[in-house]
Amino acid sequence: MTGHFLAALSAEGRKARRSKVPPLTFAVFTVAAGIGALFMFILRDPERARRLGILGQKAQLSGLTADWAGLLGFLAQVIAVGCLLLFAFIVTWVFGREFADGTARYLLALPVSRTTIVLAKFTLITLWALALAGWLIGLVLGVGWLMHLPGWSADVALDGVGSALIAALLMLLAVAPVAVIACLGRGYLAPLGSALGAMVVAQIAAVLGWGALVPWSIPAVAAGLAPDAAVGPASLGIIGLTGLAGLIGTIAWWHSADAGL
Repeated sequence: MTGHFLAALSAEGRKARRSKVPPLTFAVFTVAAGIGALFMFILRDPERARRLGILGQKAQLSGLTADWAGLLGFLAQVIAVGCLLLFAFIVTWVFGREFADGTARYLLALPVSRTTIVLAKFTLITLWALALAGWLIGLVLGVGWLMHLPGWSADVALDGVGSALIAALLMLLAVAPVAVIACLGRGYLAPLGSALGAMVVAQIAAVLGWGALVPWSIPAVAAGLAPDAAVGPASLGIIGLTGLAGLIGTIAWWHSADAGL
């Protein structure tokens, strides 16, 4: 079983390495870190911000400050909001590409259990997503160091980075059901559409004060973006069940008659 899993994981890794998709996802987070640096640059010079016009106004409206707390607050926003779409995109690609490329039928014919194949895919997604989160965190810390932002302390850094990592892990659980939708829809459109719908639901839930009860907004609450809400046992149970449902649902589909294509 272990040998089959490692072989399946190795195969999934080779698919990712030969694709342009992984570098694209890292490029997205690189741009996000660059935007954070731009915001800090503008906010450090209010007069220049006013001369920049609309760009300066948007930077001020972001609620950020030109210090380590503001930069790590920006990191939390990117992780808690941007990761919903980016992680969902990764899940969509890992599962949906098998149907778009017509390779799903060949996977089903391999002498490897379908459960092992699904677990290998989810393992790749987890490693990929955590690498992305680490990449963004490293870039943001580098931006703060290069710009010599005020307000540095070990407690501030640990709190900001810890919140971002927790939010990233929770978002991985929240997007797991996208894999089921990718299998049911046999492609890219349905799962990507569901991810956009989840983002809308998360925003509405946050406005109504239900952020701690909706799986796609719980990561934002955990990152501290909703001061009036907190992640409790109910929140962890909801998002844990969401991730479990995504995993079990995907395995069940791969064992169903529909998977025979």
